[in-house]
Amino acid sequence: MKQLTFLEREETGAKKYTAAAGSPLYIPKDRRPHILELRDNSKAQQLLRSIDAAHVTPEEKLFLAYAAQRHTVFNYELIADYYAHATPEMQRLMEESALVIVDIEDAIERGYVRLCESIRRLHMEEVARDA
Repeated sequence: MKQLTFLEREETGAKKYTAAAGSPLYIPKDRRPHILELRDNSKAQQLLRSIDAAHVTPEEKLFLAYAAQRHTVFNYELIADYYAHATPEMQRLMEESALVIVDIEDAIERGYVRLCESIRRLHMEEVARDA
């Protein structure tokens, strides 16, 4: 449960959090990372090999192959560096995929902020049930 404490509101007499939301200052690195550095898909590739060797229907293989992609790990620090050096079209596509969130208004419009709030609310409901 220690890992999920970021979802909980802490009350400690003085307010721990503020309603003021400032933008973090990001300073891109001079080096553009190679596109292959942005993710680790070794677990997904291992699963895909197992799926390929399995004796299941083609539809089941396709379903499992899509699910295997969930195991790709993204390096968001390097993704941010890549974004800083990308073409405008690539930047737009990265924003649409929520690989980077450039401004809060856009994040709200695309539903990412609501998603985070929904996850926090569901977690708090579960904690309350277990208490």
